Amino acid sequence: MWKKRKEIKPDEERIIKDASRARQKTFDRAVNLLAYKPRSVVELRTRLMEKEWTNSQIVEEVLVKLEGYGYLNDGQFAKDFAAAQLRGKPMGKRVLQQKLAMKKLDKETVAAAIETVFEETPEAEVIERAIAKRLRLKGKPETREESKKFYDYLLRQGFSYDLVSSKMREIAARNFNEDE
Repeated sequence: MWKKRKEIKPDEERIIKDASRARQKTFDRAVNLLAYKPRSVVELRTRLMEKEWTNSQIVEEVLVKLEGYGYLNDGQFAKDFAAAQLRGKPMGKRVLQQKLAMKKLDKETVAAAIETVFEETPEAEVIERAIAKRLRLKGKPETREESKKFYDYLLRQGFSYDLVSSKMREIAARNFNEDE
């Protein structure tokens, strides 16, 4: 299952015998971690500091080098992550913001990424996908209770109250028109 993260020791407790070798090992580990999956700067820093054969100075040098090569860019990482999340599952701004915050990105980067992603794919389009999927799986809400469950589902997906309300009114109107 999940491996427990090692406790990160302070620099004073770390013993570096060969700084150039430690720098190379840290760089190699960083590249391997990034090859496995994209990461934010803070995530990568945390993972590199888990090893006792490096220290914060070496890690910072490696991070600067990787940023210089273009391997690390929090803004691009946030945009790519947000776009991938939306492609995988329709979700609203609130849930997407929470997922990006878990990646330890600053608020400005998160806000910019969300704005960019929802410019490319408007939230109204995303909620339509969520509604279509839910209707495929559960069918049209027939009772008041089913409508409430549908409504709550859309709110849990992170869509705004106003957007969910207007879409639910549309669905109710469609159902009413079909019944006549």
